Amino acid sequence: MHITPDNRLKKLIVIGDRVLIRPSRPNEKTESGLYLPPGVQEREKVQQGYVIRTGPGYAIPTPPEDESWKQPEEQVKYIPLQAKEGDLAIFLLSGATEVMYEGEKYFIVPQSAILMLEREEEL
Repeated sequence: MHITPDNRLKKLIVIGDRVLIRPSRPNEKTESGLYLPPGVQEREKVQQGYVIRTGPGYAIPTPPEDESWKQPEEQVKYIPLQAKEGDLAIFLLSGATEVMYEGEKYFIVPQSAILMLEREEEL
């Protein structure tokens, strides 16, 4: 696969219950009018951004079984995350890890640090 600007983030694999978020600009507002003013972001240590990639979820422990006929990937099961790609997430900065990837800033955030999601869906 050839990496292009459109698919460069597809090669990133997010682990477990974590979410990759691209922070929105302080005065960026969604179509429905949701945005965090800069003062709130600085004072409350809360940030917002768009979910770019999600991990598989919370791993469910499986009892040790000797079933050699099963493929290894069949033995690991996950509880999926609520966050989906494209959601606007409001999250606690204290739980986030800031990373730079190809000159852009992103946050890796565990789902437990996400306070709210806005999803653009038909009601």
